Amino acid sequence: MNKSIISTIFLGVLSVCAHAGETDTLRAHHLRPLEVMGIKQTPDGGSAVEAVTRIDRAQINILRIESPKDVALIAPNFYMPEYGSRMTSSIYVRGLGARIDQPVVGLSVDNIPYLNKDNYDFDIADIESIEVLRGAQSVLNGRNTMGGQINIRTLSPLTTQGLRVTAGYSTGNTAEASAAYYHTFIPGLGMSLSGQFRHTDGYFSNQYDGSKVGRENSGSLRWKTLWRPNDALSISNTATSSFNRQHGYPYESLESGLINYNDTCSYSRTSLADALTVAWAGKRVVVTSITSFQYLDDDMHLDQDFLPLDYFTLQQKRRETVLTEDLFTRGSRGNYSWLGGVYAFWRNTDMHAPVHFKDTGIERLIEDKRNEINPNYPIRWDSRRFVLGSKFDLVSKGFAVYHESTFQAGRWRFEAGLRLDVERTSLDYHSFANTGFTTMHLLPAGGQEVFSHTPVNIDDRGTIGKTYVELLPKATVSFTGGNAVPYFSFSKGYKAGGYNTQMFSDVLQQRIMSLMGMSENYSFDQIVAYKPEWSFNYEAGIHWKLPAAGLDIDAAVFFIDCRNQQLTVFPPGTVTGRMMTNAGRTHSCGTELSTHWQPTPEFSARLSYGYTHATFRKYNDGRNNYRGKRVPYAPENTFFAEANWRLPALSFAGIEPAVTATVRGTGNIFWDEANTIEQKFYCLPGLSLSFAAEHWTARLWAENITDTRYDTFYFVSIGNAFAQRGTPRRLGISFRINL
Repeated sequence: MNKSIISTIFLGVLSVCAHAGETDTLRAHHLRPLEVMGIKQTPDGGSAVEAVTRIDRAQINILRIESPKDVALIAPNFYMPEYGSRMTSSIYVRGLGARIDQPVVGLSVDNIPYLNKDNYDFDIADIESIEVLRGAQSVLNGRNTMGGQINIRTLSPLTTQGLRVTAGYSTGNTAEASAAYYHTFIPGLGMSLSGQFRHTDGYFSNQYDGSKVGRENSGSLRWKTLWRPNDALSISNTATSSFNRQHGYPYESLESGLINYNDTCSYSRTSLADALTVAWAGKRVVVTSITSFQYLDDDMHLDQDFLPLDYFTLQQKRRETVLTEDLFTRGSRGNYSWLGGVYAFWRNTDMHAPVHFKDTGIERLIEDKRNEINPNYPIRWDSRRFVLGSKFDLVSKGFAVYHESTFQAGRWRFEAGLRLDVERTSLDYHSFANTGFTTMHLLPAGGQEVFSHTPVNIDDRGTIGKTYVELLPKATVSFTGGNAVPYFSFSKGYKAGGYNTQMFSDVLQQRIMSLMGMSENYSFDQIVAYKPEWSFNYEAGIHWKLPAAGLDIDAAVFFIDCRNQQLTVFPPGTVTGRMMTNAGRTHSCGTELSTHWQPTPEFSARLSYGYTHATFRKYNDGRNNYRGKRVPYAPENTFFAEANWRLPALSFAGIEPAVTATVRGTGNIFWDEANTIEQKFYCLPGLSLSFAAEHWTARLWAENITDTRYDTFYFVSIGNAFAQRGTPRRLGISFRINL
């Protein structure tokens, strides 16, 4: 690290400390305990000026939102498809996103920052509010938030009391239940304990053995404590544990139209997380510390060929530990307010990912291909099964210093921020194989004899590492003109680089090919690592409130210049893995519109629409030039509409009925870089009828009423095309009791 970087860090820390000594008192809303305990906010205690979607408790109940994936499409240009298993938590925002490895959107639940997107898909029983910020949030939230940030809060035991119970049953033999108890022991001290459980048989079956694909049992516990001993000090701790046991990956062969594979596909996960938030509000400054711990233990089994044949399987078993610390202060002086802090994280991942080659895979992918090249000296593998072993110890650690200032000049508001992000990633790897093959010589008389025997004993070990240093600026200007607030913002986003651990088995496969006299398609150095991705984001928009009409309008246009965009691809040749690569440059532009209309207390309507045009400006993979092609997997359009009618005139015995209608739509989505295969735009209508009394609510609901057929995923494995169908029509009933 050079002297200029060290000086920048030192000056940033001095800035934080210097502001702590300001003599002016803070504005009142900075000292409110509820604000102090909230998720990190902008310097003046409010929320971001740019594009944001907020979902309150009422809408969460109406739409039955229980996980981050349920927010998909409600926020424009925010797409989180459901496919594979709970491990598959891909997010696409404004043309940015990738299927594996680093996320493009950050996630925080009760101040717990989830660093691994493989742990994004879980159920939360007692959500109070959700905030989806779009556009780079790198100054306050750092790496891997170049597409946005999701902030989720659960109910507070200081504002909610008593017992809450929910239960439901729906299509697919899906049963759900949760219970939570909230209690204030003394003024300022409250605790809550909540738990939930879910079972489903899924919606698809494996033709091979008739088993249900998508069958799942999952559950979680959350213990939350809030303590405010006085007006100055607030302490919060949230501890969660969850488990998931799932038979996943309902991938259908496009040739046969069937889900039909013979080996186990499953995903199991156990996770623990805890966040301790301590906030002190003095007369001149608010200081907040957020310390978090996360532990993830998961195990994936995959039939990688997805056929009723013995090609090869993958097991990925992983244990991961994460520690984070975020220490920041905020305050104001007249028309000037600020927020600054330091952040550090440590993440250790221990992974074992063996690929098991079986009889059909050995015959068709190794022996046949080798014998086509040299038929006079055919080979025969010594055993009909062998292992390409891979073990990894991946350590990432980082440090950041950040500052954001806000200045109010009449109706004009100016914001500027800067973050210095330093990250070191190292990988210890161990790749091994212990097998062998026999080469035969074809005799003129038609027989054959042993020519040679070649043992395959590979034991590769090594350590590789990279250091990334990024400066992430942001600037916003807005104007308050009556009920309208137009704004313009510029920001730089950053997504960390990494290593293609899934490709180490293919490196071993290439080594074995070279022993048989076949040329290698690529080398270790070509595929082992991928570069960081960063973007320059430009956004203009307006927040417009029309109280007389009961109408709120949010609109935005954006342009994103993305460099080294990370893409998930299958390398050339007969391979067992997938890898992340970098496209040289992409451009993404589009528009967003969100409206909320409530002309009467009994009726409300919401609409959100997002359009994204994301194209390659520079991407040549050595075989094809994709300039001008659309970026795959990112939807062109997202659409959500909701209308909710309360019907007090039809109330009986203290029970009020209500009707809610929804429509969710997305598409077109291209599935490959060449744009030859796509999912057309589709809509999924939904309807629910609820009956609410003082202490309970019952709801009948239906989703995808038209039973629309659509795909959520497409890929090619060893030359065979597969897709996952979207969830079919679902019918269900749910109950909620508050005591």
